Amino acid sequence: MKALRVESVSDDLSGTRLVEIPQPARGADDVLVQVKAASLNYPDLLMTRGKYQFKPDVPFTSGLELAGEVIEAPAESGFAVGDRVMGGNKTGAFAEIASIPARGLSHIPDGIDYAPAAALGAAYSTAFTGLIELCDLQPGQWVLVHGASGGVGLAAIDLAKSMGARVIATTGVEAKRAQIQSLYKPDAVILAEGRFREQVQEITGGALCDIVFDPVGGDVFDESTRCVAFAGKLVVVGFTSGRIADVATNIPLIKGFSIVGLRAGEYARRFPERGAAINAAIADLSNNGRIKPAIDRVLPLSAWREGFEAMANRELVGKVVFEPGK
Repeated sequence: MKALRVESVSDDLSGTRLVEIPQPARGADDVLVQVKAASLNYPDLLMTRGKYQFKPDVPFTSGLELAGEVIEAPAESGFAVGDRVMGGNKTGAFAEIASIPARGLSHIPDGIDYAPAAALGAAYSTAFTGLIELCDLQPGQWVLVHGASGGVGLAAIDLAKSMGARVIATTGVEAKRAQIQSLYKPDAVILAEGRFREQVQEITGGALCDIVFDPVGGDVFDESTRCVAFAGKLVVVGFTSGRIADVATNIPLIKGFSIVGLRAGEYARRFPERGAAINAAIADLSNNGRIKPAIDRVLPLSAWREGFEAMANRELVGKVVFEPGK
């Protein structure tokens, strides 16, 4: 079968190749899935560079997240041959067939095709865990979402709007502002550069933001400490800027805000009952048409380099979805 393999880590994808490998043997607690669609996430790119916190031994099959059809499953797994499933593991999704732990899969909601199902799980579970599970998002609150053109940032906007929050989205690319606005209609879209606190203050009528959702880090995090309302929360999602920020602890003390670390996958693994509840809530929101993932492009797996390079070059507004069977 075809699989995208990271044979060595490198900064230029030179160690990543689409190759033929044997079909994986199903683990005792795994479900064997015919992959119909698999979405690209930022950790997939980082793992090709050896720069993600999880560093699998090489060679490994890339890909966190997939949607497909069950072709083999243990009797006690809750899945049967022919079931449509979505979910994934830390690796293995970018292949024609994947062996995935049953706990990492859920049934695809009715009426959802494979491509949006593959784009739904990781981004929305991250957004839901951060905004609702950890920060108790309430209707009417102001939410500042950074990295708003990425899959996680767009999911956070979509989810926050669906819950009745007021959203300020930021991007580092002027040309993306109109696309972000047209997708989910946040209350404002601004550039995350310089002293953007003044814009946030003006938009919120001086209230600042109850929650700041930050996958970017670096200078954006530094300025975000000035944008959090008293008793608000600043959620650390990632560091796509490349710089892990420092914070003087007198700032959250004086302003009375909390810094919340977010690892949605680890949260679900440590608290599986909460992870299942989050997945069920996301499925319900999707079934009711309240959320819908944004997909920038759908590509055959043979065009994997285009997707990875588009992500690395910050060209995307939404998710890249690969179709291994094409």
